[in-house]
Amino acid sequence: MLDVSLLGTGGMMPLPYRWLTALMLRYNGKSILIDCGEGTQIALREKGWSPKPIDIICFTHYHADHISGLPGMLLTMGNAERTEPLLLIGPKGLTRVVNALRTIAPELPFEIQCVEISENEQTFSFEGFRIKAFKVNHSVVCYGYSMMVDRTGRFDKERALAQQIPMKFWSRLQKGETITEGDITYTPDMVLGGQRKGLKVTYCTDTRPTEQITENAVDSDLLILEGMYGEPDKLVKARENKHMTMYEAAKIARAAAVPELWLTHYSPSLTHPEAFLGEVRKIFPAAIAAKDGRSVELNFDEE
Repeated sequence: MLDVSLLGTGGMMPLPYRWLTALMLRYNGKSILIDCGEGTQIALREKGWSPKPIDIICFTHYHADHISGLPGMLLTMGNAERTEPLLLIGPKGLTRVVNALRTIAPELPFEIQCVEISENEQTFSFEGFRIKAFKVNHSVVCYGYSMMVDRTGRFDKERALAQQIPMKFWSRLQKGETITEGDITYTPDMVLGGQRKGLKVTYCTDTRPTEQITENAVDSDLLILEGMYGEPDKLVKARENKHMTMYEAAKIARAAAVPELWLTHYSPSLTHPEAFLGEVRKIFPAAIAAKDGRSVELNFDEE
């Protein structure tokens, strides 16, 4: 099960009815936050989730509406007596930016580990899931992210028994571990069937449409994309500022053949994004004009 909550859907500035950009994902006891705009702490409280157990924060880029909530978030974590290290992932310059922001949050009871993305595409592996960063096209260096939960093949008890594999090793092999006992080596492929469909969520804001977004969105169970403008006459402005319209996001979702698209990162002038859904759904029928706090629980397919 993968919990997904779009905490904030605003771009540029927080509004009384819309917090700035932030997405939270929770899987197997781990919490991952992507972007941390001003107001993210309030959005978390409105959702009923705590900032203390956040394990990883990923940043798409370093414009204020995506990172300005970090100092307060760090202080809140510290006040909650957090001691576990916090991992931050982001484009080059992350360490410098975080150190500058920590001028107002200098003393924390936990370690901060900064990992800077060095490639156009880069995957970070953790226990039970992977996070892939892919470069997009904004006015500054910016990345989209896919979170992927892999699912191993089904354990085959009959094969394990036929090969006389000791039962004490079954659970370890099922978790993907290779085991050597004496001169015998047991490998997961000896007892597991073919790879089963996992879970995937792709998130991308602040960019012009690119092939890289479409390619990384393929096989996603949920695609979350910037829909900064809904007004048809804002395409020129979107191009000038390297943002995306709702219609461009819908075309990416259609090309990637995803089951559902959530639009986010709205311009402050876009007070009623749902008003444009009629035209957007002509391009991609499963488009949703997401609001703050929109959530879903994604589950593995039953087999």
